[in-house]
Amino acid sequence: MVLEGPTRVGDGAGGFSMAWVVRGVIWAALRPGSGRETAGEEVRVAETPYRIMVRGAPVGSAMRPKPEERLRDGVRVFTILAVTEADPRGQYLTCFAREEVPA
Repeated sequence: MVLEGPTRVGDGAGGFSMAWVVRGVIWAALRPGSGRETAGEEVRVAETPYRIMVRGAPVGSAMRPKPEERLRDGVRVFTILAVTEADPRGQYLTCFAREEVPA
């Protein structure tokens, strides 16, 4: 999966917009939870929680996923909500994420 982080990009008029920058490609294993349908900003969306296991990385490493970042697998996008160690030695991390798609 591709790990992406948000960055601010100037719009040329004194403001900015958000863009996504690739931070790396990492191995990941997906475990879906039970989904639900919710109201998005303009349309209804199907939201599914996921537990995504990735290889461990030390705190502060550019390759350690963080909340507000996302993982991308082709057109599928998983927003990271929280990250924790999956085992006592920190060899793997669990990313709690959600995938939203138009319903």
